[in-house]
Amino acid sequence: MPVKTIEWADDAVRIIDQTLLPTEVRYLDITDVETMWEAIKSLRVRGAPAIGIAAAFGLYLAVRNSGATDYPAFMAEVDRAAGYLATSRPTAVNLFWALKRVQRLVQENASLPIPRLKQRMLDEACTMIDEDNAVCRAIGEHGAGLLAGRAESILTHCNAGGLATAQWGTALAPVYVMAERGQAVRVYADETRPLLQGARLTAWELQQAGVPVTLITDNMAATVLSHGKVQAVIVGTDRVAANGDVANKIGTFGVAVLAHEFGIPFYVAAPTSSIDMSLATGELIPIEERKPEEVTEGFGRRTAPRGVSVFNPAFDVTPNRYVTALITEKGVVRPPYVESLKTLFHLT
Repeated sequence: MPVKTIEWADDAVRIIDQTLLPTEVRYLDITDVETMWEAIKSLRVRGAPAIGIAAAFGLYLAVRNSGATDYPAFMAEVDRAAGYLATSRPTAVNLFWALKRVQRLVQENASLPIPRLKQRMLDEACTMIDEDNAVCRAIGEHGAGLLAGRAESILTHCNAGGLATAQWGTALAPVYVMAERGQAVRVYADETRPLLQGARLTAWELQQAGVPVTLITDNMAATVLSHGKVQAVIVGTDRVAANGDVANKIGTFGVAVLAHEFGIPFYVAAPTSSIDMSLATGELIPIEERKPEEVTEGFGRRTAPRGVSVFNPAFDVTPNRYVTALITEKGVVRPPYVESLKTLFHLT
């Protein structure tokens, strides 16, 4: 992925504003927690891993100018800021994972002077970028091993590429690894309505990387799969429950059912930070509902009658029975997920 999604530069968090792609490439320098909250909420930064990193930086920004002189007052500010950032988007577990990680860091270093605590918070957020790159690269290696010699074309839904992480992506990481190795692979990208992440983001970043991509509207997926144009489906995830149910961008469930119907493997690229072992099933995953204007006035133009009722969930949950395997940085995880995920996390 030739474009960095998020980084610390010039004393600010620098992100690419994904709401403007593909027609304009603009970077934003974020210096306060309120602007970071808005960036997450409005999808300027998006994708579960990138949201987690952004939240960690946001927590640092919230307190870097804190005048607190004692640890209890400082910790109270950290907790308030974490609670505020947690209200930005409810589904991606990485956001909460990152906030808790930084809060725990502050708790475990209560004896440090406040200035050093602030620096440790910043260092931790920067470390998350390095970790994300390593995790996504490992997912790419494992996924490329699954696909090499078996799939010359894949279908993906939404954007789980470099724009959704720090650089490599999750679902697209195997594609980038295969391309790096000179192995031919083509991607069919679902348009992904109503916000067109597949059209605006996935198609754009694959073109930037020189990977052949064919854009289709969401309702063309059945035709593409039935005609044998792809040999595998790979998607990302915002949260995986302990039984292997997967929450991802709305429309993923339908693609999984179609893949099952046509005997095509359906893979989910899932960093372990996206796996929530505290939720037994996908029914417990909170699903964000977004404003109706995204459907009725997509990109500023009204396409539906005024006053019409709108249901606009941002995600759906794919039952584990449709998931062929989870591709994690630790390896490929297969059914039965209730047992294999426990083994992955060394739980009994």
